[in-house]
Amino acid sequence: MMENMAEAPSHLSPSSASAFDHCPRRWKFKYVDRLPEPPGQAAVVGTFAHEVLEHLCGLPAPERTLDTAKTLARELWPAQEAAGDFQLLQLDDDQARSFRWQAWLAIAGLWDLEDPATVDVVATEQKVTAQLGDVPFLGIVDRLDRINGKLVVSDYKSGTLPRVRWREDKLQQVVLYAAAVEVTEGEQPETARLLYLGQRAIDVTVTDRRIEEATDQLNTTWDGITSACSAGDFKAKPGVLCGWCPFAEACPEGKAELLQRHAAGKLPAHAPATALVA
Repeated sequence: MMENMAEAPSHLSPSSASAFDHCPRRWKFKYVDRLPEPPGQAAVVGTFAHEVLEHLCGLPAPERTLDTAKTLARELWPAQEAAGDFQLLQLDDDQARSFRWQAWLAIAGLWDLEDPATVDVVATEQKVTAQLGDVPFLGIVDRLDRINGKLVVSDYKSGTLPRVRWREDKLQQVVLYAAAVEVTEGEQPETARLLYLGQRAIDVTVTDRRIEEATDQLNTTWDGITSACSAGDFKAKPGVLCGWCPFAEACPEGKAELLQRHAAGKLPAHAPATALVA
């Protein structure tokens, strides 16, 4: 799909980089065309859980209890309920109760991994900007901790723990956060952690080689983005994920992929884009 050239972004975040790697066409629809992307319930649940945990871990250590988390959730709920993304879900009363329960399970799931009252929290929701190679990098670190005197980058995940072969993308994200923290703080974190709430924590040791590999990949993605913007050519990568793409109807290759998978009986019935070919 050849289009007019587009302006390259002013910065690159891990989520934007990952989106381009998965499908440049979908990246264009979201970041260049700014097409509205309906929020999924799981994403909104995660946003609310993150907000509660941000407030919790900003408190003095002795106050980081389950009871305090419940109080925070109740206090923050009215604003969440009035927020645009939540309203777009159009939940009925039973569905809203289910939403609150899912969010609480994610929040309480932190205690399955650690006791937050014992964590030396340095910062929460810390914005980090850094030049990583040629890339103007921007990220938000969920939590920056200090364990045994060493910095640790911690990132909450409220979704399902991915299979081993799909974890590298998520680990790369926290390693990039660690690289940016090293630039901004002058100290390389020792560990980067993915905290899959209610499931398990995945730790990776931060090394110079690990940072170099993640930064090289980020720069490769950046080169791809700037080239695609200059040429106005954002190629589609059709695949099973087209079933979950909110822009599938605007993408000829995506619609063709959905039709082919539907005809072959290989399109999951729960995929949102199924409605386009049913």
